[in-house]
Amino acid sequence: MNRRKTITAKVTTVGNSTGLVLPKEVLAKLRVSKGDELCFMEMPDGFKLTPYDPEFAEAMEAAEQVMREDRDVLRALAK
Repeated sequence: MNRRKTITAKVTTVGNSTGLVLPKEVLAKLRVSKGDELCFMEMPDGFKLTPYDPEFAEAMEAAEQVMREDRDVLRALAK
């Protein structure tokens, strides 16, 4: 049987806001630290927490495609 490890996080008050305290183990696995942004993606069975922003990645992919296709135009504009 494939058992998943359950890790809990605590919801707490931070000033006048509410914060989520993530254990060091979770931060290490996500490769994030204080000040980094995380994305919560709603899934059919709950939420997925990830440092990956799919909208930003899509925008960067589109920008890279423009840079590849229009390299000469971008060079001329840079002058």
